[in-house]
Amino acid sequence: MSDETPPVAGLTTGALARRLGVSPTTLRSWDRRYGLGPTVRVRGRHRRWSPQDVAMMEEMCRLTAAGAPPAEAARVTRLGRGPAGRAEPAAAVTSDRPAPSSGAGEPPRRGGAGGGLPLGDVRQECRGLARAAVRLDSPELESRLLEAVGRYGLTAAWEEVMVPTLRAVGRKWESSGDRYVEVEHLLSWQVSSTLRSTPLLLPRAAARVDAPPVVLACAPGEQHSLPLEALNAALGERGVPTRMLGAAVPVEALIACVRRTGPTAVVLWSQARSTASVPLARHLAALEWGAPGARRRPAVLPAGPGWERRTCGGFPRCVGLRDAVETLSRLCGDDGAVAHAPRAR
Repeated sequence: MSDETPPVAGLTTGALARRLGVSPTTLRSWDRRYGLGPTVRVRGRHRRWSPQDVAMMEEMCRLTAAGAPPAEAARVTRLGRGPAGRAEPAAAVTSDRPAPSSGAGEPPRRGGAGGGLPLGDVRQECRGLARAAVRLDSPELESRLLEAVGRYGLTAAWEEVMVPTLRAVGRKWESSGDRYVEVEHLLSWQVSSTLRSTPLLLPRAAARVDAPPVVLACAPGEQHSLPLEALNAALGERGVPTRMLGAAVPVEALIACVRRTGPTAVVLWSQARSTASVPLARHLAALEWGAPGARRRPAVLPAGPGWERRTCGGFPRCVGLRDAVETLSRLCGDDGAVAHAPRAR
């Protein structure tokens, strides 16, 4: 019978790093500095992380993503590991491991990347959100998004937490071929779910029942509707009535909606130049309805990076969610009266 300890089933360091959304170097650093490594190490074999080790590292990631200094997060994580600590079979483990350092004097990290995503200088919450997205952790995503909305309000949470993380995931996807598509889809879905939950999270102004609505629509062929969902939720906070048509609205359907609802304004979203249609925007702005002598027409707001400023000079322009909400609120009027925008040329 062999005295060699059989290999322990578990994740490799690379597989665990991908699961957690951190780099293998980070895992090795936490092992070296704070003693957070695999419980069992077989001499001459790759290190394997057991389910208990994985749970420990998930807790470490959760604490650091929430803003805890790594040394303090490691201390709390070790306490939760139980009295067994790093107990390992003497015949199976290597003995040349350096003692973990205390981490004293290590500066807290700000912003930074989450899971290898190019975040740049952003709020701390973005890093935790990015790491949860990379490891496909839906419950954690939901919790962090709801917390951001509750703490900062919808507009700030959208502009300073959700958008930077979404852009980082998009850049990672573009630079990685077909990888990270599932990360982008999951994060987008969770953001959408959070935006639709805001009526239950935040106080809302009384709805302006008698005011004409604001129609929100993506241009034909445009699939990116999240910015419109954010605008829809933000207008709801103000009590501004809306009709949300969503992604890739056909021309005939959009015109029919405008004629049937008689909106104060139409927001036409284009993420890419290929979907931005100036003739469509001008056609919508020329639609009229009502009795002779009291004809009305909608204000049209081309929105999104697909529109070129020089070709949309006759239309109101908004920079960001906050500006769009203020512009549309003024068009509706505080008392529900409609303030007409000038006719586009």
